[in-house]
Amino acid sequence: MKILRFIAAILVALTCVEMRAQGWQSDVLGQGFEMRYVDQGADYSGPVRSTIVRLRSSCGKGVGILYVHGFNDYFFQAEMAREFAQHCYDFYAVDLRKYGRSIMEGQQKFQVRDLREYFADIDSAVVQMQADGISRIVLMGHSTGGLISSLYMSGKPSPAICAMILNSPFLDWNQSKLQERILIPAVRSLSGLMKSVKIPQGSDDGYARSLLRQFGGEWEYNTDWKLIHSPAVEASWIAAIDAAQDVVQNYPHIKVPVLVMHSDRSYGHAKGAEYGNSDAVLDVEDISRYGRRLGFNVTEITVRGGLHDLALSAPVVRQAMYGYVFDWLSQVAPANLP
Repeated sequence: MKILRFIAAILVALTCVEMRAQGWQSDVLGQGFEMRYVDQGADYSGPVRSTIVRLRSSCGKGVGILYVHGFNDYFFQAEMAREFAQHCYDFYAVDLRKYGRSIMEGQQKFQVRDLREYFADIDSAVVQMQADGISRIVLMGHSTGGLISSLYMSGKPSPAICAMILNSPFLDWNQSKLQERILIPAVRSLSGLMKSVKIPQGSDDGYARSLLRQFGGEWEYNTDWKLIHSPAVEASWIAAIDAAQDVVQNYPHIKVPVLVMHSDRSYGHAKGAEYGNSDAVLDVEDISRYGRRLGFNVTEITVRGGLHDLALSAPVVRQAMYGYVFDWLSQVAPANLP
């Protein structure tokens, strides 16, 4: 009888492993990358899902990176993932609901009414990482993903997250004083009545052209998922961003060590700043000002010549950036512990 139970237990375990394995598929990024969808139920627009992408390290010892992308974006930075894997960090990324791999037919891209909607997407990835044997997690966010990550860490984050890296986080608007002091608060106050009113983002495509190989840049990505022209957003998106910034600007007391990275100059704000050597999206002085307020243990790094997404900067710039990152990680979340 005990033998039969033992055999039955083995069969159940094997079935569960097979079911989990079937959830993973080869990813568009190629060799070594896997992805799986996570059903996130439904919201005000219908069914939603998130996507987890992973690249396991051959020398990993239970420490992983969880990357959260920005607005009008998705995870495509394969080189970045390989850098972490080569340094013995398992790498995971989440394509948030209504972004990238997670977009479902009929959905409005990038739609959100409260940035806390994304917390379930982050939590799902954390649970997957823990199931894969990762006990210490470094949350990493770029731009709006940096704002989302900061908001997440300001509340009751997973205790598995031991540090946070922010790559040009969207901690404040990069707009005129009139827009920031009058127009944005007006939109926020009226957003409950005009949630779906569209607000244009402008037609400047210089940043995208500086990235894409077809225009002389270094990178290739899916321009159906990361649009060349930044799309119009709903009033509720403006309100959600503004509400999150209110939280993270007012000393949220994030308890884990935080690394805040940004370029040394912003496009249009400094002499000699061009698309190829500066942040063409945000004001680096705002990132610095509010980044230092995030927690009790904040390290700020200025990456000279960095783009808005520092991981897409010129080769010599991004290698310097990785040097900063791995030096910092060796102190707060070393990958070589037994």
